[in-house]
Amino acid sequence: MTTNAAVAARPSFFEELREQRWDDHRYYHQSRINQTLHFISALTFLTSFVVVFFNPALAALLGWLVAMVTRQSGHFFFEPKGYDEVNQATHAHKEAIKVGYNLQRKVILHAAWVALPLILIPSPTVFGLLDQPVGAWGYLMNIGMIWFALGVAAIVIRVLYLSVTRHWQVGICWATKILTDPFHDIALYWRSPLALLRGELIDPMDDVVAPPAGSRAGHGA
Repeated sequence: MTTNAAVAARPSFFEELREQRWDDHRYYHQSRINQTLHFISALTFLTSFVVVFFNPALAALLGWLVAMVTRQSGHFFFEPKGYDEVNQATHAHKEAIKVGYNLQRKVILHAAWVALPLILIPSPTVFGLLDQPVGAWGYLMNIGMIWFALGVAAIVIRVLYLSVTRHWQVGICWATKILTDPFHDIALYWRSPLALLRGELIDPMDDVVAPPAGSRAGHGA
């Protein structure tokens, strides 16, 4: 049974969303290269958001091949993995507390991303779910639809898991953060390419101060 104290302790939707965004920035986006790649990724995702209304397959191809590759390359190859002096946390701790897809979960997700198009070898229509492909472009469009379905499934499955293991609001806030990240990343990281050109590889994180009382860490994606 939910007690009155537990209800009172639960932050509002927008408070939780703000906290998730804050933790995502301060814990997982300290590299200027990572920030710059997120800026490029965000611009690509916004393009995909427009394209999806008339060609979901093409939007998925843009999202996975450009936006996700640039975004996740920043996390895997450029974000520091040592002790986080800014937040006084080890990399292992940050990975363990992350609500979204940490690096281990991202490996599984990207393995599925690579493997799923192989289903077109025995069944070019995915057992009748897609159109019969005509030429290379037709196969590419079917790959795009497979990846579109994977993206939707990745969000829905994680939301359901968080709703069951934590609270429905955590899951819905996380999904909202994921879908609005491109807008937020552009606002946050548009200066990062300029800082990178000045030779600044790590953000000094001057905007990071002690988190508010009761703050919970690790909500990034």
